Amino acid sequence: MESLFDQIKNNLKKGMEEGIAVLKEGANVVSVKMNELSEEGKRQYQIFNLNLKIQDRINELGGITYAAIASGKTLDEDKKIKVAFAKIKKLEWQLNKIGGKRIKTAAAKKLAKKGKAAAKKAATKTSKQTKPLK
Repeated sequence: MESLFDQIKNNLKKGMEEGIAVLKEGANVVSVKMNELSEEGKRQYQIFNLNLKIQDRINELGGITYAAIASGKTLDEDKKIKVAFAKIKKLEWQLNKIGGKRIKTAAAKKLAKKGKAAAKKAATKTSKQTKPLK
C-alpha cells in the first residue's frame, strides 16, 4: 500500500504534467492569435499608406489641372493630367486588391452632401408636380 507521501508525490507530478500541457496549449493559441493580429495590423497600415498616396496624387492632379487651365490649355490636351489620373486609378486598384476602402476627404464629403441635398430637392419638386388633381 502506498504511503500518504507517495500519493501526494504522484498527485503533484500528475498535476504538474497536466498544468504544463495546458500552458503549452495556451501558448500555442496566443502565438496564433498574435500572428493573426500582426497580419491585420500590416494590412491596415498598407490601407492607410495607400489612402495617403491617393490623396497626394489627387492634390497633384488638382495642381496640374489648375496650371493647365491657367495657361489656357484644354484638359484634353494635357498628357500630365491623364498620367496623374492613371496613377490614381492604379493606387485605387491596389487598395481594392487588399480589401481596403477609400477614405473620403472633407471636400469629398461636402460634395456628397450637396449631391444628396440636390437629389432630395429634385425628388420633392417632382413629387409636388405629379400629385393627382381632386
